Amino acid sequence: MDLTESPEDYCRAIEAYLCRKNDGHLIRIVGPAFDTVCGWASRGVPLKVACRGIDRYFERYYAKGPRRRPVRIEFCEADVLDVFDEWRRAVGVGTLVSAVETDPGESPAARRHASLPAHLERVVARLTALRAGTDRSLDALIDGMVRELDAARGAAKSLRGEARAVLLARLAELDAQLLAAARERLSADMREALRREAEAELSPFRGRMPQPAYEQSLAACIDRLVRERARLPVVSLE
Repeated sequence: MDLTESPEDYCRAIEAYLCRKNDGHLIRIVGPAFDTVCGWASRGVPLKVACRGIDRYFERYYAKGPRRRPVRIEFCEADVLDVFDEWRRAVGVGTLVSAVETDPGESPAARRHASLPAHLERVVARLTALRAGTDRSLDALIDGMVRELDAARGAAKSLRGEARAVLLARLAELDAQLLAAARERLSADMREALRREAEAELSPFRGRMPQPAYEQSLAACIDRLVRERARLPVVSLE
């Protein structure tokens, strides 16, 4: 299902997803909760993005210890809007659709910039974890990146000015290489499937975007889906 369907269908899909996350315990989305979820639909929050926001809330909930009661959808709203904000920035629609601009009260978590050393440490950890998976087709590329990033991590804290800019540019190059390698390993059918999924995610914004901007956002959305499917970290840093 995508946002071409009615807000009611969107709400029912969110309700079903929340039920699964709550181990089958059904909490009806009615009243103010229904208005909240319909608001996500009217903003253009793709269903998959909303589900990732719900997942993010549950990850924190589980981390606190044994669950005591089923989660209500209202508790997930800040995470859903954070993930939506990340998605909009990733695919380039954040400044094009004023009707869905981030509310001032949204959580700043998605907008917080990590330090460069901490970012490199996380990327190295994510890349290292990829080498433990069943797909070993990117091992050679990943091994080289891990060595380079690990070497850069020690000096990253003291980098300033042009030296920092050079490293950030290199991170962008490595990110592009990693994505390109992942795309090359996709079958033609999978590439077409990801394109259709990206078109569905962007469909609420399509009529308001000039063609060049839409094509750019579509390419960015496909890249995000490739990254998600291959479980690749974002190597570049804004």
